[in-house]
Amino acid sequence: MPHFVIDCSQTIFEIQSPINMLWAVHEEANNSDLFDEADIKVRLNPYSKDYLVGGKQENFIHVFADIMEGRSEEQKANLSRNIVKRLKSMFKDVSFIAMNVNDFEKATYCNKNMILNDEG
Repeated sequence: MPHFVIDCSQTIFEIQSPINMLWAVHEEANNSDLFDEADIKVRLNPYSKDYLVGGKQENFIHVFADIMEGRSEEQKANLSRNIVKRLKSMFKDVSFIAMNVNDFEKATYCNKNMILNDEG
């Protein structure tokens, strides 16, 4: 955690490479000082067909962030604003670029390091 999942139209990669996009989101998340860099995960889901934006197949980028609860609304808003600002500078002709931040509860979060070795 945190997880940043980017849904986008595949044709935007004619403008920027996928790795540039992944690094941009990673760098802005890291620059936020909200997370340890080693914990930041960024993934990409490009769509080549079967999507509509305003009833058309227009280029789009939407970042879904899932982060551990405990950050202020202002911190989350700044995170969204900075990532969208960075993507906007990279994809000037893409009219739909957005992001939202979802909190997940510490009480229900689990990863493999939290499982005792004797449980398999």
